[in-house]
Amino acid sequence: MLLMSALVSGLGLGAMYGLIALGFHITYAVSGTVNFAQGSSMMLGAVLTWVFSQSMGWPMPLALAAALAVCALYGMVVEVVAVRPFARRGSNAWLMSTVALGIVLDNLVMHGFGKEPRSLPSPWAQTPITLGDAALGVYPLQLLIPVVGLALAAALHWVARHTRWGIAVLAVQQNRDAARLMGIPVKHVVLLAFALSTLLAGVAGALVAPLFNVHADMGTLFGLKAFAVAILGGIGSAWGVMLAGLVFGAGEALVTATLGSGYTQIMMFSLVIVALALRPDGLFGRAEVKKV
Repeated sequence: MLLMSALVSGLGLGAMYGLIALGFHITYAVSGTVNFAQGSSMMLGAVLTWVFSQSMGWPMPLALAAALAVCALYGMVVEVVAVRPFARRGSNAWLMSTVALGIVLDNLVMHGFGKEPRSLPSPWAQTPITLGDAALGVYPLQLLIPVVGLALAAALHWVARHTRWGIAVLAVQQNRDAARLMGIPVKHVVLLAFALSTLLAGVAGALVAPLFNVHADMGTLFGLKAFAVAILGGIGSAWGVMLAGLVFGAGEALVTATLGSGYTQIMMFSLVIVALALRPDGLFGRAEVKKV
């Protein structure tokens, strides 16, 4: 029973990693860059959901919508301020500038929100699921998170294959200059990709906020793990990063339940190194074919 509870909990956590990692996938697929402030975007979604619902007393649906809208706007700021000026000059300085922007956001939130962790009450995370008279130690929200994550991955896959925006993204990915000559607004496509990237991270933050204490530093470790998940799954594959997130989360939970939390990070990141040594393009990725 303990292992089953840990597995379900780990799948919920892994789906959250997958959602953040999907953001890495989207921006990499469109622009060849990633936002290393994704963890901060996740934190922003959690904090704003708390502020809008608890401090301002808004209904939860409205609070969620407002929080995600701000997260999407933040993604556009990241692209315009911390990525575009460097990427158009062929510089890799966006690596550091996105990290720096994330640190700025973390500290701004810390000064405005405070240092004390706060809990976000939710009926989905208050009463554990029971089987007969026995409590399983699993909350409904932990079952909902993987469903939402897989549904969003499926939606992204459908959008990429069946919509004008998805086709535009594919064209930009394959040949940016040709896409521009065909009238595709490349800058707008990249901007929307960053907005969607941080929106997904905001969704992850809002979903896990009732399960963890909300505070300004909560996104740092989550963002690092999500990037590991993106690389592990194959950053060019939406399904790959989501499945890798589920595998990583389940592995974390099982290691914690069997060996203890002190061994969790040691074991999981060691396994990531071994997996990437065996499959450098990720578990579900494909080697890039280069024409010569």
